Amino acid sequence: MTPDEKFARWVKVAALSFVLIFGYFLVADNLMPLTPHAMVTRTVTKVAPQVSGPVSALAVENNQRVHQGDILFRIESAPYRIAVDQAKLALAQARQTNAQLDASLMAARQDVSALASVLAQKAREAKRLKALFAKNGVSQQQRDDAISAANTARAKWEAAKARVSALQIQRGGDGASNIAEQVALSKLKKAQLNQSYTTVRASHDGVVTNLQLDVGAYASAGKPLMALVSERADVIADFREKSVRDVHTGTPVNVTFDSEPGKLYAGHVSSVDAGVSAGQIDANGQLASPFNSNRWVRDAQRMRLHIQLDEWPGHSLPTGARATVQLMPESAVTQWLARAQVGFLSMLHYIY
Repeated sequence: MTPDEKFARWVKVAALSFVLIFGYFLVADNLMPLTPHAMVTRTVTKVAPQVSGPVSALAVENNQRVHQGDILFRIESAPYRIAVDQAKLALAQARQTNAQLDASLMAARQDVSALASVLAQKAREAKRLKALFAKNGVSQQQRDDAISAANTARAKWEAAKARVSALQIQRGGDGASNIAEQVALSKLKKAQLNQSYTTVRASHDGVVTNLQLDVGAYASAGKPLMALVSERADVIADFREKSVRDVHTGTPVNVTFDSEPGKLYAGHVSSVDAGVSAGQIDANGQLASPFNSNRWVRDAQRMRLHIQLDEWPGHSLPTGARATVQLMPESAVTQWLARAQVGFLSMLHYIY
């Protein structure tokens, strides 16, 4: 065989190999798609205090596992204890003021009763003198003085009744219907709640990681100071659009993790996201910004799937751990090929 014939033979072999490999990729991408764009995710809670103050105690260490309700750290509580004491004093003062108003109200009611008696007596006197004046028994001056005295007594009686009404309004009702007492009680509850917030606890089971907090640091309300990684894990996988056209909840998958090359974990699709951020439009009052690209073949859009494993690895996988997800076809032959290709790709990820 001449060198030209050998070269031609190698060209044919290379061309045939390219056609076979290209054909395999076309078939595999449609019948048994996989993606290396997958990872383990866990809910990460940003732990932030609800009150401000210096950190007085730290109850956990970095990468420590905690349970719901466990103490994470404490904030200096002295200012909040003082606020509680002040609120208690304000409540006691409100109750004392109500007691004083009760005494004033009782005295005002007695004044009304006494002035009512005086009014009745003055009214009778004026009526008697009016009758005598009609018979020329008394002078007009005496009659007018009696009428004036009766009117004065009535004015004093009306003023006393108005004072009783004012005291009743100022006093308010008893217990839950007393505004002043309820305002003071509400402030006390708020102060006690703020005092309880000085002890920061874990909202769920998880692991405290990347801990940078230390005693003496100033904690601001609402500012995260600690990350709590949930124990509940989820595998997310980003597939090209055409690969998920027949995917639905329950579609079987095989998953391999970079930390365990070659080992396959069976699972299924638990959900398919309704969209991605590229398709989200905000009502910002601006005009449209069409996507411009000078590429002849544009990048395919990827959609996100959530995977539920039938059995998780024995060790805990950190959030962000890389994985490869293989959608499993129905045919036994293509299933074998799917397992082979995801296992091969897993080994490649281990090597490189």
